[in-house]
Amino acid sequence: MIALLLTLAIALPLLAASWIAIGYSFGWNRGEQGERETSRVALTANGLSLLSIILLDFQALTGGFAPQIHLGQWFASGDVVINLSFTLDRLGLIMTTLIATITLLTIKFSINYMHREAGYQRFFMILSLFSSAMLLIVAAGNGAMLFVGWEMAGVSSYLLIAYAFERPTAAANANRAFITNRIGDIGLIAALFFSFEWFGGIEWSQIAAAEDPTNHLTAGVVALAFLIAAFAKSAQFPFSGWISRALEGPTPSSAVFYGALMIHAGVYLVLRLQPLIEHLPWIMGLLIVIGAITTLYGYLGALVQSDVKSTLIFSTNAHVGLMFVFAGLGWFELTTWYLVAHAIWRSFQFLSAPAHVQMMNQPTQRVPAWLKRQKWLYSASLQRFWLDHIADWLLVKPTQELALDIHNFDDRVVNRMVGLSGSSGALTSLAQHEEQQFGSSSSKHSAIGTARGAMGHLLQWIASMLYWFEEHLVLKSGGEGLLKGISFIGSYIEQVEALLSNPRYLLLMIMATFVVII
Repeated sequence: MIALLLTLAIALPLLAASWIAIGYSFGWNRGEQGERETSRVALTANGLSLLSIILLDFQALTGGFAPQIHLGQWFASGDVVINLSFTLDRLGLIMTTLIATITLLTIKFSINYMHREAGYQRFFMILSLFSSAMLLIVAAGNGAMLFVGWEMAGVSSYLLIAYAFERPTAAANANRAFITNRIGDIGLIAALFFSFEWFGGIEWSQIAAAEDPTNHLTAGVVALAFLIAAFAKSAQFPFSGWISRALEGPTPSSAVFYGALMIHAGVYLVLRLQPLIEHLPWIMGLLIVIGAITTLYGYLGALVQSDVKSTLIFSTNAHVGLMFVFAGLGWFELTTWYLVAHAIWRSFQFLSAPAHVQMMNQPTQRVPAWLKRQKWLYSASLQRFWLDHIADWLLVKPTQELALDIHNFDDRVVNRMVGLSGSSGALTSLAQHEEQQFGSSSSKHSAIGTARGAMGHLLQWIASMLYWFEEHLVLKSGGEGLLKGISFIGSYIEQVEALLSNPRYLLLMIMATFVVII
């Protein structure tokens, strides 16, 4: 019975997201006339999810049950075993109840707030997906289950930041958040790998058992890798820059993602790892230092903001930093209650912010005089301590350059080799393309493209080798039959590509991917 209720609590929002996506793909819930069905599906699924969790809470208070729930094996290969397990101890029950309640209230609020928005169905689909992801994070019994929810929440965040995807600023800020959080994902993957290698598994109970004083080095490495994931997800220094840029999405998503729930996922991970990190003094010290720097960053940033959402998000940053400080001091119980109280209060503030903006008839609060007198500090606060620029320089721009190089390689080399139409049309060979485009066969590097950076030069060298192979071995050795065969296969690939570009098939592929993951 307990396993059934927990499965329903996590699966129902996911099923609602799938139903909305399928309905939109086949056209029965589109437009304003489809808003009622969309909102009812999302509201009913998340309401039943909360009801299931309340029944679990009631059972825990009256009769009690084993906190570890094992549903079977998800994956097994040699010594590597990943279980479908969940942890519903006191922390798990508190967090699942909090998430289901806030998500349900946000969905109810969004019904009128998002009325007649072009992406109404898309919004409720992503919000339901996010609800399932967060419940999976806090109920997971091992690191792998948490990782699935972690990634689902990250995808939901990316899609809602870029809700107005036709706006370049929204798309750019979504990329900033997505790329920055991938650093945290590297830490999480490393932590799971080391846990398998040194602790024999990734169940929370196995990781907690690594508190042996003789194991300080390995336990410290695992804890540090987990902390990198927690710092990135909760926008702690030096990853704080992305959170203020994530407000491009609608206000309800800002409330539930960055004001109340997802911003606290890193704090939850620290609380879950309490048995491991409380025996590592240098890890506790790191929590205090990073939390204190982030608190100062959020406090100073909030003082110079001129709009309410930015002020609230910097204030959120400061409070979450304090939670890390409290955890570093060993006050884990206080941190838990602080998290719950802050999530409830901050979600209310974000959801009521639009109404307060409408009622305002006076200017926003001025910057304190003492801060204005400190010119360097005032300038740094306005520039958000240049964390955005540093992240763009170190992470975002190199990723964009790499993506552009790969796109150029795919467009100029791969597509033309298989006979697909590129930006210059379907051509049978690179030599013909070069001759048509430049009038001679002497400037092969111009045809292939100009490299940028080490990866760009590597891709250019590969393209040159493929060019030489085609011109000297295929075209000059009577390989017309080979070319015809490649073109024949390419035509079918092009048809498949055109078919997959249809939104309904793309959504089916995404849903199939989630099915495989889960």
